[in-house]
Amino acid sequence: PAEAPAKMKLPEGFSAKLVAGEPLIRQPVAIDFDDRGRLWVMQYLQYPNPEGLQRVKVDRFSRTKYDKVPEPPPKGPKGEDRLTIIELDAEHPGAMKGKDFLSGLNLASAFQFGHGGVYVLNPPYLLFYADRDRDDAPDDPEVLLTGFGMDDAHSIANSLTWGPDGWLYGCQGSTVTANIRGIEFQQGVWRYHPRSREFELFCEGGGNSWGLDFDDDGNLLYSTNHGGFVMLHGVQGAYLWKQFGKHGELHNPHAYGYFDHVPHQNFFGGHVTVGGIVYRGEAYPEKFRGKYIAGDLLGHGVYWHEIQPRGTTFQTIHGGELLVANDTWFATSDVCLGPDGCVYVADWHDKRTAHPDPDADWDRRNGRVYRIEYGERKEPVLPDLAKASSDELMKLLFSKNHWLATRARRILGEKRDANVYLPLEKIVTESKDEHEALKALWALDVSGGFDEKLGCELLDHKSPLIRRWVVRLLGDPKKVTLETSIRLRTLAAEDDSPLVRSQLACTAKRLPMIDALPIIKNLLARETGNEKDPYIPLLLWWAVEQHCVAAELDLPDFLTEGPAAKNPMVKETILPRLVRRYVAEGKNHLDEAVEVILTRVPKESLPPLLAAMDLGMQQRPAGKEELSPALAQLLLKQLDKNNPAVLRTLVRTGDSMAASRALAIIRDSKAPEADRLALLELLWVIRRQIDEWPGIEEILDRSEPERIRIAVIANFAHFNARYAVLASYPKFTEREKAATRTTLLSRPEWTRAILEEVSAGKLPAKDFTIEELRMVALHHDPALDELVRKHWGKIAPPTKEEVLADVRRLNNDLRAFPGNVKSGKVLFTKHCATCHKLFSEGGAVGPDLTFANRTDRDFLLISTVDPSAVVRKEFQSHVALLKNGAVVMGLIVENKPPKMVFLDAKGQKTEVALGDIDEIQESATSLMPDNILKQLKPDELRDLFAYLQAAKKPEE
Repeated sequence: PAEAPAKMKLPEGFSAKLVAGEPLIRQPVAIDFDDRGRLWVMQYLQYPNPEGLQRVKVDRFSRTKYDKVPEPPPKGPKGEDRLTIIELDAEHPGAMKGKDFLSGLNLASAFQFGHGGVYVLNPPYLLFYADRDRDDAPDDPEVLLTGFGMDDAHSIANSLTWGPDGWLYGCQGSTVTANIRGIEFQQGVWRYHPRSREFELFCEGGGNSWGLDFDDDGNLLYSTNHGGFVMLHGVQGAYLWKQFGKHGELHNPHAYGYFDHVPHQNFFGGHVTVGGIVYRGEAYPEKFRGKYIAGDLLGHGVYWHEIQPRGTTFQTIHGGELLVANDTWFATSDVCLGPDGCVYVADWHDKRTAHPDPDADWDRRNGRVYRIEYGERKEPVLPDLAKASSDELMKLLFSKNHWLATRARRILGEKRDANVYLPLEKIVTESKDEHEALKALWALDVSGGFDEKLGCELLDHKSPLIRRWVVRLLGDPKKVTLETSIRLRTLAAEDDSPLVRSQLACTAKRLPMIDALPIIKNLLARETGNEKDPYIPLLLWWAVEQHCVAAELDLPDFLTEGPAAKNPMVKETILPRLVRRYVAEGKNHLDEAVEVILTRVPKESLPPLLAAMDLGMQQRPAGKEELSPALAQLLLKQLDKNNPAVLRTLVRTGDSMAASRALAIIRDSKAPEADRLALLELLWVIRRQIDEWPGIEEILDRSEPERIRIAVIANFAHFNARYAVLASYPKFTEREKAATRTTLLSRPEWTRAILEEVSAGKLPAKDFTIEELRMVALHHDPALDELVRKHWGKIAPPTKEEVLADVRRLNNDLRAFPGNVKSGKVLFTKHCATCHKLFSEGGAVGPDLTFANRTDRDFLLISTVDPSAVVRKEFQSHVALLKNGAVVMGLIVENKPPKMVFLDAKGQKTEVALGDIDEIQESATSLMPDNILKQLKPDELRDLFAYLQAAKKPEE
């Protein structure tokens, strides 16, 4: 530990100093400073398995079910985790000593100080350890919350942080599910209020986030493990990107959209951002103030980024490196601001950069904390905050030392001293510095001096930041008086600030419909240009969605007549989603509301609404496919029946005439390709309506677009087709041939036919890939297995010895000469881009290689020689065994009733009706071919790897 700083690279004038290291601390997962300026470290020594529990089941994403829910400490199983206080050792100058505040914790991931004690996350619990006499000997804990997920120790709830509003905020990562007071969620930001004891999911989504902070305006920014980005901007009640492949859709099936990551320029490093903070210290040059500083777990360092406004949200730009460890064992696990204004970095320090197999031999020996200094560090002189008067705390509120200012606000909130109300209110109303006024408003609120009367007065404040926060504080209790309700609806009609309007939308989502609907209507009745804002349109939709079923009688008239009908946001964002939402409900009175909307909008506005109807039909409950008579008649008589969206909707309702018309369009080579493809997706439904094989094989006998022909071939898997396509096989393109092989190998009787064609010499054995032939084994037919052995031998994954031999041989070829990056790009496009992206080009069947560990050549070689050994869980394929004997294999990219969609290694999608599936199995192998590198000559191998390991995309 002591030698590591000398190897680190930092900007000019900066240096790194070891604060604590092994054996004093090990596996630090969270760090922070208490009110006395002492460093506390959560040692995550129990990771990755909880003590005292037995695994019952582990799924493909490493989500684990245990045999029981442990009791909370100290009654439950005693784990190895500990919360340790680090301070100077008076007996040994320059040395540090540690003492445990808590031990025996069991997967404890975070802590935070306040209210006379320490809050600790020890999933499934949020605990409070009182220590009001400050002797570092806490009482037994109080259980504040229960239900945080324990499924995966590398993504449990984490990052406890006080918000400016006095709520305690935290993240929850990717592969766990929480259920707290009936609120179920996976990824997201949650909050808990220490006085009211309310719990909320503040926003849903975000990936495996570890680290959150608030900027000077009170915006919530939290970290991400998604390559290409460094943060998300969390907004009250919003829905953000999730790892949908792991967890399915958002918990609100009618969100119909989400906010993506904050756009980032010049991404650099690995794909896991950890412990991000907005720097507000005084120890660094002024250019760093307000910058986002975050650890890069896989990049083995700490970077800083510019945060720039983008409407009501942000964009970020990579600014530079603050610390590069030059040590592949360095793994940032947390970042915090110290009382001295320096950034402190926790280093997990291990040779592995990914969470292990739960049964792996885990190295628990190491762990460090470093301080990043600029120039000559000054030891901070800290006031005794516990003894500070309210007047002293008020002065500290406005300190440039953010560490002091936030603690002063928190302690004022704990004191609840009414004597500060008038002075703070005066600052809010009279200060010319809007951030000084905002800090005073936050302090006034947490200390108990904010109420609705004052809030209504402050809605006239000159600063939009103040008005926005007043709207939020007024809406936090989820109810308002009539006077406040009237003021909020007036503000919605008159305020031109996008910041205020965005918060009004968030607040309307929280309030009862009687208060929310007038706010929503006034926001939508004005053309403000906000339809171009990245956040406001969806925030308004989510407010509408919250109340639209109950407000069914109000909304159709309002949105299609009067000022709202002229608002582009209504036309582009609100109405299509409202139509989809109403159709999805499956109730006659809401169908009639849709009929009202469709008859009133201009004809040019119909296409997106009809497409929305089609989407809504896909969500409609089983048994509710029949539309209301009025809406059905409108579709049948008044609308263009050649519109694919109309036809798809009517086909789903069971209309045989629409099915026949759809089939005619599919067969019509002059019809638009997009229309035919859209209807081919429903061929399995169409067939049920006409009760016979659709007879579309003639498409394969004439000149047709490749996408049409492949879609037709793929549909064979749904039906017991009574014709053979083998006669046309020699004339097919390579992609069509691959689709044919995959389709015909999916059904036992077809498999026998195609293998007999190989035996007869009519079909080349060399055309078949190992991955295709592995499907044959899934039929469990000894005769078919024997046919495979006859022509291709035993189909088995490579042994470890074979993999090692191939890696050594290929490594020798790679060392011989350097490769050509531009030639490698051509090879990547040919052999890899169907499944993988690199530098934003390619497919999404497999991981995005841009953010993989590409600098490690051995990792790349093993991943390609034996892809099944290193396949990431979210890219593991599945096998569907259908009731008719067919087999479909691929990644599950959509699983929404009434269908499941599979994506194969060639990028081809296959839809399967859920009712047709007999069994789903995990595939033991990756979709990636085992022998992809064997077909390359040595110089081609070097070129490909030169491109795979390039730091940036080569110029054309």
